[in-house]
Amino acid sequence: MRAVLLTLLALAAAPGAPAVWLGKLDPGQLLGSWYVVAVASGEKGFAVEKATKNIEGVTVTLTPQNHLRVLASRHRLERCELSAMELLKQNSAWVFENPSLGVLEYRVLGTNFRDFAVVLTQLEQRDEAFSTVELYSRSHPASPEALRLFARWSRGLGFLSQQQARLHPDLTCAHKAFQ
Repeated sequence: MRAVLLTLLALAAAPGAPAVWLGKLDPGQLLGSWYVVAVASGEKGFAVEKATKNIEGVTVTLTPQNHLRVLASRHRLERCELSAMELLKQNSAWVFENPSLGVLEYRVLGTNFRDFAVVLTQLEQRDEAFSTVELYSRSHPASPEALRLFARWSRGLGFLSQQQARLHPDLTCAHKAFQ
């Protein structure tokens, strides 16, 4: 709990980041299909690849064990990858993880609970630790309010402009996650 509180304080104190307190976010509010319309990432190679990335799709469901199941269609190096992962609830009701898959933290930073969500994921893959911030939107294009919130969180968390991208409006890959 102390680590979560410290993380919240650090995020709220980040320059330019809005101080959003989600309280007891019901994970059920995140369920359903989302378009990933913008991404900020510290992953190696992201700045080079970002110009070719299309809108991605994510479908979030709840398992009988109350884990989040995230089915994602991700645009990777000129192809679409479909992947599924289960995320386990941490002490907080709205922070999830699965260290065995390299997901150290998955949390909603800001949302209006209906149209968009800004999601932070801290990852560790192939001995590389990095974070991503994604803008989930129920529609495409995303609302101006959602894009502003995404930009403020991205800048506030230290992502440089070359680490941020609005994804191209090709929905071919995104729809694979919705089937």
